[in-house]
Amino acid sequence: MSVRSPRIEFAVGAFLLLALASLLVLAIASTNGKFGFGRDNYEVTAKFTSIGALRPNAPVKIGGVNVGQVADISLDPKSYASVVTLSIDKRYNKLSADTSAGIFTSGLLGESYIGLAPGGDPDYLKPGDEIYLTQPAIDLIQLVGKYMFSGGGAQGGGNASGGDAAKPADAGTPDYLKGEPTAPSSESKP
Repeated sequence: MSVRSPRIEFAVGAFLLLALASLLVLAIASTNGKFGFGRDNYEVTAKFTSIGALRPNAPVKIGGVNVGQVADISLDPKSYASVVTLSIDKRYNKLSADTSAGIFTSGLLGESYIGLAPGGDPDYLKPGDEIYLTQPAIDLIQLVGKYMFSGGGAQGGGNASGGDAAKPADAGTPDYLKGEPTAPSSESKP
């Protein structure tokens, strides 16, 4: 039979307590400190034609500050618009009735979130109200594809980009960009 040192038992016990405390901190951080009870939130809805990569539990922000989260995303069977239910903290219960909502992305490839811009209406949004002024998500991949395959929006140039063959390639370029000297205008003299 081996005799265990009290120091080893104490070290193992302290290590286990530290591991459990770390797991508890991780659990609280992953739920943003909310465990599903005692919430002081109210819900409003907004309809979008496109929600992009928006997911439930995405943040709702005003001026970059989190004021709530996306509670639910569903489809309106009549208009086929995406109905997003926003759960907003009761501290922000004085959002004007003409508040607008848009779907934005944090950075170039970051998470999607709902950005709210309060208006100037003296009436406030009430629980269950709908935000009518909405801006759908912008699909960056689709925009890049349109830009790449449409010639970059350049006017003129040549037949390959759909320009006029009789027009010179630099017809729309200002003189100061062509490298040609220009005469000073009378307006620039003191």
